[in-house]
Amino acid sequence: MKGKIKYEYVTKMWKNGSTGGWHFVSLPQNLSKEIRDNLKWQEEGWGRMKALAQIGELVWETSIWFDTKVNTYILPIKAEIRKKRNLTIGQTIEINIWI
Repeated sequence: MKGKIKYEYVTKMWKNGSTGGWHFVSLPQNLSKEIRDNLKWQEEGWGRMKALAQIGELVWETSIWFDTKVNTYILPIKAEIRKKRNLTIGQTIEINIWI
């Protein structure tokens, strides 16, 4: 991922809202602070920042969003990724992102 900064972390997947809600993982607050302090200029509308994400061997283009309620970035986990990796809510997941 030439020219991008890599961040690695372990987190748990959570779901927003009720049936049909989006699934996310939160970035650790210390990583979010580092990203925001150094790369905030890359944010687009609503605190969105383009990124590449990786879980296992799966890599996909995505974005992270800064959630002001919890003061951290969140990463949506698409249904396609959840199915391919058999991911469940509350499961501990190792994630790499490049920004």
